[in-house]
This record gives sequence, structure tokens and C-alpha cells, in this order.
Amino acid sequence: MPDQTPVQIAWVTRDLGATEAMLTALLGARKWVRMPGIHFGPDTCTYRGEPADFVADVSLSYAGDTQLEVIAPVSGTSIYTEFLEGSGPGLHHVCIEADSPAALADALTDAQDRGASVVQTGTMAGGMEFGYVSASGAGVPYLEIAYVPPQIRAFFDHVKQEQK
Repeated sequence: MPDQTPVQIAWVTRDLGATEAMLTALLGARKWVRMPGIHFGPDTCTYRGEPADFVADVSLSYAGDTQLEVIAPVSGTSIYTEFLEGSGPGLHHVCIEADSPAALADALTDAQDRGASVVQTGTMAGGMEFGYVSASGAGVPYLEIAYVPPQIRAFFDHVKQEQK
């Protein structure tokens, strides 16, 4: 299993601006970097075991060393739309990192072996791989486990430097 220290806290919302403003006021995030229209396609993403095809707007910032992520679904069905329909906007997941794609796969298998459901998986442009595990018994809907390759790490480091 990867290091258990959360590196990201994420919210799902219908209104990026309102959630960014709330998190800025509460957690001191200074600058948000928006990535509109991120497409997760059926060749690289699954939702509840089936190919997924959806689009989401994403915004990133930092509070200290913790990445803050705000996700607003745009189209298609995903754990983000499911969450909004079932719970409304709010805290969606915390994320821990795996140090390799193999470690991510092992962590997801381990989670399933322990009775958790892997709800969504995917690979983003740039090679970032992720899997969401149902974690509702832990007080948060999902735990994300992600492998962050060097080029995405460099982007995250840039976003983090914008906070200083």
C-alpha cells in the first residue's frame, strides 16, 4: 500500500468560483489554476467497471503542502455526477500517491481484497493514473490513489509555487 499521508483534498461542485472562494477564505489558497473541459474517454477511463466518457472542469490550488482540487462535472456520467446527484456539492475524496503504476495497481487490488469497491479508474494526458476506492465508512465518500509521473509533478510544483 502507498504512503497513507493524504496529498490532496477534493470537492465536487456545480460552481467552481463559489467553491474556490470558500476554500480561499477558509484555507488560505491564493491562486487557482483552472483546467476547463478535461475529457476522460472510454479508452482510458472506467466507471463502475464499464468504459466511461465524461468531461469535467478542474481547478487546483494549495494550502501549505496539501493540494486542493475542485471538480465540476460538465457532461457524461462519472463518480462526480453520481456524487452531486446523491449528496449535492461537498467534500468528495482525499488522495494518496503510489510511487509507480505497478504500486497503484497493487494498492487497488489490495483495497478490493479488503472488501472495498474500485469505483473509477483512468489515465490522464501526461500519464497520470488514478483509481477511486469507495471509502464511505471512513467518513469521506472516496479515497483516490494516484501515480503522478514527473511531468505532471512539475506542473503541480508550478501550481504550488504560485501560492508563495
